[in-house]
Amino acid sequence: MIRKFISRVLGRSTPTEAPEPAIIPVDQHGLQRDQISRACRRTIETLQENGYQAYVVGGAVRDLLAGLTPKDFDVATNATPDQVRQSFRRSRIIGRRFQIVHVGMGAETIEVTTFRGHHGDDAGSHGQVDEQGRVLRDNVFGSQSEDAARRDFTVNALYYDPICEHIVDYHHGVADLQQKTLRMIGDPRTRYREDPVRMLRAVRLAAKLGLSIDPAARRPIREMADLIGNVPLSRLFDEMLKLLTSGHAVRCVSQLREEGLHRGLLPLLDVILEHPVGERFVMLALETTDRRVHHGKPVSPGFLFASLLWHEVLAKWDALQQHTGSAATPALFFQAMDEVIEVQAEKLAITRRIAGDMKDIWALQPRFEQRSGKRAYGLLQQPRFKAGYDFLLLRAQAGEVDSEVSTWWTDFLHADDENRALMVVGQAGETPRKRRRRRRSARTAPVEKTD
Repeated sequence: MIRKFISRVLGRSTPTEAPEPAIIPVDQHGLQRDQISRACRRTIETLQENGYQAYVVGGAVRDLLAGLTPKDFDVATNATPDQVRQSFRRSRIIGRRFQIVHVGMGAETIEVTTFRGHHGDDAGSHGQVDEQGRVLRDNVFGSQSEDAARRDFTVNALYYDPICEHIVDYHHGVADLQQKTLRMIGDPRTRYREDPVRMLRAVRLAAKLGLSIDPAARRPIREMADLIGNVPLSRLFDEMLKLLTSGHAVRCVSQLREEGLHRGLLPLLDVILEHPVGERFVMLALETTDRRVHHGKPVSPGFLFASLLWHEVLAKWDALQQHTGSAATPALFFQAMDEVIEVQAEKLAITRRIAGDMKDIWALQPRFEQRSGKRAYGLLQQPRFKAGYDFLLLRAQAGEVDSEVSTWWTDFLHADDENRALMVVGQAGETPRKRRRRRRSARTAPVEKTD
């Protein structure tokens, strides 16, 4: 009664009782301290020696419990960013929306975040959220229990202390992992409004960990998908890149379609995937990416997005030919590439470098049809030849181009100089070869004399 009265008088809700966390010992969770990087352990030890709480948090704990190797290790602490900064010589505070500290430990950089608190019911009046409820600024610090409540999914709200080797679990995240369920902390609709990227993250984590999205968290996604348009393009691009390079891209894209999230992220992707050749090509590209991730090989974002948007380039090229009544000229092909990237840039903040890689790969494709004379040798010397060649192999696998073309280039790539010369002659034909030799001899004769 007193709390309700205070809430009415002050115009805000009172904090709820902090839940008692489960303290899970090492003999139950099985996670060992030597699975944590040495730099992360040293960061936590230093903070604890200075009198602060510090834990490995979030994705690293989740992945280790799921039997996966984390890409990096993040630390959560009750020390403020300034206090963390004072504890480490090699450290710097970064971020505006979320202030964090990057701590340099040898070759590693450990991201240290202060426990987040509740931003309060009047956050909007202080400019912290927009009219849709998305959090814009959030440097309110709090306790570990508040920090756990602020995290998105229960499997991400796990805190591991490598010193005493126990896990602090406020929201039954360990049990959810064991039960293969991805469950949201708090009201899903509110959490999606705070950060619409969580809808994409739900798809990525479910695919990566083999989890089923809890019905309460899954139900609002389709009807709230439009909120993704409120997300900064750079954040959206980063999340899409994580999703497509997670090693489970095929499952992620399939899940995106099921949840209705693919529309608008990659324009016309749903149309492409409904076309037999287009769907086969995209899925082959994603399967190739997944294999590279699983084998620890690097993945090129330019190659990946070039694959996803290739059929849009072809469709645009065909439309431009019909509109202008022109033949399939290189100028129209480059115009098609520019228009596709321009449309995509309105949805994802594709960097200039990645866009340049995409255009280089696309531009090489018509040139693979030209296998005579100097053209074949010239193409082989192109800086992006290998990426363009791999792209050609995908097209051949998908049945989009005659396999004879890809086979010829494979043989040409691995042939010695003598056999390459014979292959080029075979493509040129006997009569053209003789005429070209006479012209080249006449041109190069003076040069040979000066030598």
